[in-house]
Amino acid sequence: MNKKIADLRMEMNKVIKGKDDIIVKIIMTVLASGHILLEDNPGLGKTTLAKTFSKATSMQDNRIQFTPDTMPSDILGYSMYNQREGKMEFVKGPVFTNLLLADEINRTSSKTQAALLEAMAEATATVDNVTYQLPKPFITIATQNPITSGGTQALPDSQLDRFMVRLSMGYPDVQSQVEMLMEDHGQNPIDAVQPVMSVEDLIQMRTEVANVYISYEIADYISRLVDATRHHDKIECGISPRGTKAFANMAKACAYMYDRNYVIPEDVMYVIYDIFKHRLILTPSARREKNGAENIIYDICQTTEAPSMAGERSN
Repeated sequence: MNKKIADLRMEMNKVIKGKDDIIVKIIMTVLASGHILLEDNPGLGKTTLAKTFSKATSMQDNRIQFTPDTMPSDILGYSMYNQREGKMEFVKGPVFTNLLLADEINRTSSKTQAALLEAMAEATATVDNVTYQLPKPFITIATQNPITSGGTQALPDSQLDRFMVRLSMGYPDVQSQVEMLMEDHGQNPIDAVQPVMSVEDLIQMRTEVANVYISYEIADYISRLVDATRHHDKIECGISPRGTKAFANMAKACAYMYDRNYVIPEDVMYVIYDIFKHRLILTPSARREKNGAENIIYDICQTTEAPSMAGERSN
């Protein structure tokens, strides 16, 4: 594994105990130029994870706490009249940053949620018909509570599709909880996090990930897996072309994380659940089934033949 990535992983594990798999997927998603949705109950460390990542990668970060009365201007910014200069001036909102932590995004209105769409898709913000470029890189890590929580509403499908992955941290195991208690000395653990990567390092790594090789066989494999979601009797709406591209980019990042410049079927299988789960729109009967999406993805994986990559490894 790349030394800077290994150092980043180690630094994050100092604060986020027992969640190395989530940390790895966060790093992969950022390397793949994606945005992240963290869904879990309150108090499980979603915000702490995002802030730890920001500090360890030397990125500027801003946070928005979404509420029912949050307005689009609270995200993007607004124009105001400068009496001294005698002209209108644009006041930048918190979206003008490297890492935007959108906390409890599903507690605000659909109109306000939609204000993030352009920023997430194009890394730009348009206010009063003027388009502004956001800093590079621009990453959104959004958190949401389960829709069964009071005061929440489901994100629209168009916005869910903008997130490369949806992850769930879950509760820490007993040993991790013990470590957290033993290391609690009344200080914020994020204060001890050291930057181990620069913004320039991250931009360079993203370029290298984009250049990871996908063979015809892997491209065909990814396409057949995606196509299976569009013809499954328990799926109303399958993976979009945008989702297909995210799938391929995430597989590239997985290969890069483990020092390969080409994708193998194991990379595809490692990322498929996190790419597919939040994008599949199931039939009403499938939604009533326990673990419906996971079971469907498993079925698709089992019935879609993987290519043999014996010759690919020697390249």
